[in-house]
Amino acid sequence: MMRGIVIAAHGRHYLVQCADIRLQCVTRGKKSDVAVGDAVDLKQTSPDQGVIESIGERKTLLYRSDQYKSKLLAANVTQLFIVVATEPGFSDDLVSRALVAAEAAGIAAHLVLNKIDVSHALERTRQRLDLYAALGYPVHEVSALAAPETTRAVLEPLLQGESTILIGQSGMGKSSLINLLVPDADIATREISAALDSGKHTTTFTRLYQINDDTSVIDSPGFQEFGLYHLSEGMLERAFRDFRPHLGKCRFYNCHHQTEPGCAILAAVDAGEISPMRHALYRQLVHESSQKLY
Repeated sequence: MMRGIVIAAHGRHYLVQCADIRLQCVTRGKKSDVAVGDAVDLKQTSPDQGVIESIGERKTLLYRSDQYKSKLLAANVTQLFIVVATEPGFSDDLVSRALVAAEAAGIAAHLVLNKIDVSHALERTRQRLDLYAALGYPVHEVSALAAPETTRAVLEPLLQGESTILIGQSGMGKSSLINLLVPDADIATREISAALDSGKHTTTFTRLYQINDDTSVIDSPGFQEFGLYHLSEGMLERAFRDFRPHLGKCRFYNCHHQTEPGCAILAAVDAGEISPMRHALYRQLVHESSQKLY
């Protein structure tokens, strides 16, 4: 039996780093609940292949879900970088959902504002990010292409000793950041793609780059939706950090924070302590959670 770290996943095929060798692995049976970042026990079946027998205990698990199924993003990550840009415009809904997912999973979240050299859109973008900064989420301003050295100086200290996953919509410059932060990222990606035989689909799988013994960076494919159907109502209310000071103060102990009289959350919205946009997202997520079919 060998132990390794899953560094890429494509369908039900996994690439596992075991000390100084990489093995192409499958799971026993039809199980597909392995995530990039998982520590796994496996049996080597040939010089470059193996079978995953078990998954080690996870510290964290980040995933998204729709009405029908869950999509694992990464395991054992300690922080999430949500990459946004001055242009093209980013989705507040996607950012907010990613923050809720991070809170629910116990993962620290940061926002990385890229392309700050696009000056005509900078102030407007900063104003949009003020909401998240006011909630206590750090916002780091960078420009991967226009100021690569400054960008490295801002982000590299934040990565040290952490396992960090970068997510973001297409066009935000996430690939440029990865190439800046990860030495030989392009070469590593091509090697991983060849090993997984994923060919032209190189951008559709999540992959882990080990920077040093205690630092790793995980790149994920760009996506436009972040479903959270797996979070229950109770999990959701606790995942909104602006709700927390008001929880337990409603008139009714089983308050749903929707239309109930004496609701402390609704009172906080009326008082300007909770953004109406955030409360609308909460209501939408509770509705989605009730539609889950699995």
